[in-house]
Amino acid sequence: MLKRRKQKDNALSAIDEFAESLLEEAKRFLEKAREAQTDAARNAYLHAALMLGFCALEAHVNAIADELAIRPEFSVHERALLLEQDVRLEYGEFKSSGLRMVRLDDRILFLHLRISGKALDRSAQWWGNLMAATTLRNQLTHPKGAPPITIDAVSRAIEAIIACLDVVYRAVYNRSFPLTNLGVQSTFSF
Repeated sequence: MLKRRKQKDNALSAIDEFAESLLEEAKRFLEKAREAQTDAARNAYLHAALMLGFCALEAHVNAIADELAIRPEFSVHERALLLEQDVRLEYGEFKSSGLRMVRLDDRILFLHLRISGKALDRSAQWWGNLMAATTLRNQLTHPKGAPPITIDAVSRAIEAIIACLDVVYRAVYNRSFPLTNLGVQSTFSF
């Protein structure tokens, strides 16, 4: 049992490190976009920054959800939502299995409400910026044309991702997200 717990802790640590690295990469690509000499280079860096920023957000949310899903106070339905699994009735018992995608914003809202007991403030500026960034990310992921992308829009997106993670960390862990104070400044120098 202790060995399994240690393996789980190491796995959580690895995903936390990976999620932080993704966020730092996103911030560095934003810095590279600011330094770019051509529109093509700037756009490529902005695309990378935005997509990696959302990868980082999803990785952090997944890590938090994985950690919370082992708690006994969560029902099979809540656990399935956290782990993005489907729930079905099997031999009179609810079982989770398979994949059932849940919108990222819904998972964030659920995490905050379920853990803190309070609804997340969706009127906060960072939430509006996160929803605008989600729209931009979706336009890149499912293009029907070339979406307009700017340094300011991607900077607001990354700031909103950091603010979101800070709010979720405060709700779940009663502490600030460790990278909040750095803002959009990267610790990477590639």
